[in-house]
Amino acid sequence: MNAMSLAILWPTVALAGLTFVVWSILLRKRFAHIAANRPTAADFANAEAVGRYFRPVERPAQNLANLFEMPVLYFVLVPLLILTGSGSAAQVVLAWVFVALRLAHTVIHIGPNTVRTRARVYIASSIVLFAMWVGFVIDLLAITGAGA
Repeated sequence: MNAMSLAILWPTVALAGLTFVVWSILLRKRFAHIAANRPTAADFANAEAVGRYFRPVERPAQNLANLFEMPVLYFVLVPLLILTGSGSAAQVVLAWVFVALRLAHTVIHIGPNTVRTRARVYIASSIVLFAMWVGFVIDLLAITGAGA
């Protein structure tokens, strides 16, 4: 394993860190909401009631869920890149771009929530992730000789 292959771990650590930050924001907002709006048993009777009760502070929860959607494909890819030695400088740069776009998405989503901008950032991050997968497949074909 070379240092370049392991460099892919730093953006991965950053993305995990972002996930924990969003989780902590979610907890802080929910606890503050509970303190300001004492729930009743009916507020937790079922998923729909819980959703209504937490609606004023739901964006961090939605964003946390987002961080377990497309990023799952990133988290699957990283060990494959390391295992195959395909964690090239290009992959590391793409990984940092992906993480930066996910951070931007989070800031927009939890903050002003401008949907058009958020959608553009989301699409851009997905395209970067797709490029990472295409690069991996190309490298895998070269490694296995399947491209010959």
